[in-house]
Amino acid sequence: MPLRPSRPLILAVLVAALLFAGFKLMTRPKPVPVLVAAAAPGRVETTVANTRAGSVAACKRAKLAPPAGGRIARLPVKKGQRVQAGELLLELWNDDLAAREQLAREQLGTARARVNEVCQLARASASEAHQARQLRDKGFISEERVVRIEAQAASGQASCDSTRAQIKEAEARIAAAHADTQRTVLRAPFAGIVAEINGELGEYLTPSPPGIPTLPAVDLIDDSCLYVTAPIDEVDAASLQNAMPGRITLDAYRGKHFPGHLRRIAPYVLALEKQARTVEVEVEFDQPPRSEDGGKLLVGYSADIEVVVEARENVLRIPTSALMPGNRVLVLKNGRLEERKLEIGLSNWEYTEVKTGLAQDEQVVTSLDREGVKAGASVVVETKKQ
Repeated sequence: MPLRPSRPLILAVLVAALLFAGFKLMTRPKPVPVLVAAAAPGRVETTVANTRAGSVAACKRAKLAPPAGGRIARLPVKKGQRVQAGELLLELWNDDLAAREQLAREQLGTARARVNEVCQLARASASEAHQARQLRDKGFISEERVVRIEAQAASGQASCDSTRAQIKEAEARIAAAHADTQRTVLRAPFAGIVAEINGELGEYLTPSPPGIPTLPAVDLIDDSCLYVTAPIDEVDAASLQNAMPGRITLDAYRGKHFPGHLRRIAPYVLALEKQARTVEVEVEFDQPPRSEDGGKLLVGYSADIEVVVEARENVLRIPTSALMPGNRVLVLKNGRLEERKLEIGLSNWEYTEVKTGLAQDEQVVTSLDREGVKAGASVVVETKKQ
């Protein structure tokens, strides 16, 4: 008759089994919380971005000063005032030059009156010479008298021509005097807004000597045309062409993008540092921010740009943050991570096109920097906080 295990032995074995199971359960690694994103169709772009912050600039900006020095006599504009092309910005004291110009105009009037007088006499002398020749032909007067009358007519015509030359001389003096006067007057070369004024009524304004820059009398900005200038890496410059679409982001308008287009690529490389060679590009706003957007665009704002080199619509894409070196991703399968290699297409900092290796709606891990996130790991999907 076989021996039966005693009840105490059976209980001991059961207790040992339960303890072992509890130990394994307690020491089992906890699932790693991860963030995931599903592969889904959408737009993917290849873009080029600036390497350092750019800045907003105006298509037209002029730092103006009159070419002559002198005391400021008129200053009809203020900072922030909008002016039209040709509007007076500043005028230096120029009473002496204005008087000289007025004198030249008076001399022109005198010269014209003299021309009228002398040329009338010349015409009369010419008519008298014509009559004298007719009388000579009929034998009423001698040849000697005709010669004398014709000489007087020629002299009168020469005097008429001389006085006409004096008119041109007077007009030239007026132009010279007017030019001297205009050297003391500063007018807006284009419509814009006065950004800065350096000077007050009564102050003496000194023009900038050659090679020694000084503050402008008036800083005028045309804010109707604005663009962003920014540096890009020299490697990216070869793929760019003018008129390519782009996006502009401004620190002053967080969370907003403004459409634009590439308007200029500098024809040279800047080598500010040995290992940082860049090319300056300019992206113009298609529609600058309006006051209804919560403010207005100011020249000098810091800005970033993205130039769209190539784009594809409705392709399978995943967040670029899910990619590991070698175009590998971690795919969530039944609570565990599976490593998979992809064939990718277009890519930028936000999205990457997936050609093969992933199906639509499959989930890939985007929180790759977390500890324990690797192939084979047990994971739990963490809800992203809003």
